[in-house]
Amino acid sequence: MNAYIFLALSIVCEVFGSSMLKATNGFKRILPTIGVIVGYGAAFYGLSLSLKTLPIGTAYAIWAGLGTALTALVGIIIYKENFNSKTLYGLILIIGGVTLLNIG
Repeated sequence: MNAYIFLALSIVCEVFGSSMLKATNGFKRILPTIGVIVGYGAAFYGLSLSLKTLPIGTAYAIWAGLGTALTALVGIIIYKENFNSKTLYGLILIIGGVTLLNIG
């Protein structure tokens, strides 16, 4: 399987795990807590598989940058968190930084 597919699946799992953190209520709710554990476990496993082929700097930049941006979008859409111009500029800078790292 292509390393970028493993990386993409890893990002989706990381976003899921991060999104479940808010629902755990400080790890007092069992199902969201299991979601965090499974999400992060799968995310790190997928990332490790992608690192068999991809350089660590490139893979981690994509994983962390897109994971952060997508988690912020989940917060805005699902959890109704604030969205303003600073949030937009921050997301643009994250995506732009990941793009520049990949071009370089």
